[in-house]
Amino acid sequence: MADRVIAIFGPTASGKSAVAEEIARRIPAELVSADSMQAYRGLPILTNQSPARLVGIWGLEHEASVGEYQELAHAAIDESLAAGRTPVVVGGTGLYLRAALAELELPPAPEPGMRERLERLYDRVGGERAHELLAERDPGAAAAVHANDRRRVVRALELAEAGASLRPSEDRLWAGETRHPTLIVGLELPREELRRRIAKRTHEMFERGVEEEVRVALAGPISPTARHVHGLSEIAELPREKALEALIARTSRYAIYQLRWMRRIPGVVSLDALRPPGELADAILEMARSRERLPARGAGRARRSADA
Repeated sequence: MADRVIAIFGPTASGKSAVAEEIARRIPAELVSADSMQAYRGLPILTNQSPARLVGIWGLEHEASVGEYQELAHAAIDESLAAGRTPVVVGGTGLYLRAALAELELPPAPEPGMRERLERLYDRVGGERAHELLAERDPGAAAAVHANDRRRVVRALELAEAGASLRPSEDRLWAGETRHPTLIVGLELPREELRRRIAKRTHEMFERGVEEEVRVALAGPISPTARHVHGLSEIAELPREKALEALIARTSRYAIYQLRWMRRIPGVVSLDALRPPGELADAILEMARSRERLPARGAGRARRSADA
């Protein structure tokens, strides 16, 4: 099976890492993370890190980008295949998963200082006026972004100046084919069980010392992208009980978003994550060996054509 890739996607607390580790116990495999938060060092408890390639690769001061991650992920996958191991790409960040599996078309890098200039513009003229400027340059992006969302308005303006768009007319996210034959598995859980697991994990984070971890992290330099790690601001700014409640609520909302995102993946095979990790690993390997429901190259394009 070392000529193909296995990808495991699912919401937070669905058991992705446990299933991936069971696969690695059964076959020569190498786990490759597709989680934007786990890519940072310094927050292993908060980001629930487990051993895999591309975990903890950047310091908190690093300004991360999907393009940089894509290069590293492609190299990791190709090295695993060349060594006769099956790459198991595991994570819950949809864009990172797609970047790892395909040649994702990415917008051009902004010119040096462009983001800072546009942030100053937003602060100077206010959100409403900045949003009006965006509407003049990119109406589609403006329709998808609220004026009060400073980060996304600035990013949309940045892309517009670079000749790209936050909302391209063609869905580039799933356009094109995977670089290698790939079985993509999505783990499903009832919402009640998902919330229960999220609450349990969050309480365990606090028991393991996540508050001190966050305090140390924020004492040093930290990039704007790293500041978006879920729970960082809540733990830093709120009393423990309120931080717990806020983090559980935020993580639960994000998990629902991940589930919705997962259902858009062409060719995804959904599995019931209530089953033990070992059973899920066996089911995934059986599908991979028999090539049942294995998404063909270009499957995403074919599905869109059929749906049109």
